[in-house]
Amino acid sequence: MFANKAWWITGASSGIGAALAEALSQAGAKLILSGRNVEALNEVAARCKTETLILPFEATAYERIPALAEEAWAWAGRIDGLVNNAGISQRSLAVDTVFEVYQRIIDVDLLAPIALTQALLPRMAGAGGGDIVAISSVAGIAGPPLRSAYSAAKAGIIGYHDSVRAETAHLGLRVLVVAPGSVRTNVSKNALDAAAQARGFSDSAIDNGMAPDVAATRILDALRAGQRELILAEGMEAHVAQLRRSDPNALFDAMATLVASGYAQKLGAEKQ
Repeated sequence: MFANKAWWITGASSGIGAALAEALSQAGAKLILSGRNVEALNEVAARCKTETLILPFEATAYERIPALAEEAWAWAGRIDGLVNNAGISQRSLAVDTVFEVYQRIIDVDLLAPIALTQALLPRMAGAGGGDIVAISSVAGIAGPPLRSAYSAAKAGIIGYHDSVRAETAHLGLRVLVVAPGSVRTNVSKNALDAAAQARGFSDSAIDNGMAPDVAATRILDALRAGQRELILAEGMEAHVAQLRRSDPNALFDAMATLVASGYAQKLGAEKQ
């Protein structure tokens, strides 16, 4: 399924993106690796066993995306798979949060992947299809506290890709939406605080979360199985996603109780 296919991964310099690059390479795929950190992208490419193209860019450089899509397509003659993975998170109460946080996160986590997908969609459809993998979050399903901007963006990712799936299935496109819970990455450390600054420290939930290589293996297994949604979470986080769909009022009450019991203070996310 992956051998000699060309896959483009955004946010490929670390975390799930880097792990997916290595897993796809092991499966024989050619790789286009994108992100902002060229040095880190080169390090990922060095760990991969197949042909790679480093294509660095800022996710929100929308004016560059058509030319980048042209370059990526020309490199392999087509794009067989796109992984929309680049993103940034948040740890702050909405009441304290400046609007810049919402602008930044929705730009990076929602509009940027839409822009890239839209640039590739006609080509992929015209070439007989392919795979699109969208990395959303359990937060895009359940809307937990301290993540109002992140949840809004990740919910949008689900909605957009669900529509694209419905519209393009008959054209040979397959869309997998992945909703991770806690994965051991820098997502919490790099999250924006209420003043739109990088938080600078992690959460215990993230530090004890799923290993990125395990996440990558499960994503590839889901692709092989033809899944259209993967809740990439365990324990309570998986239960939260299920509860949002089966008993939302119970979830809403639990989330409110969590905040009332000092969740923001525990995570160092309450404005002083």
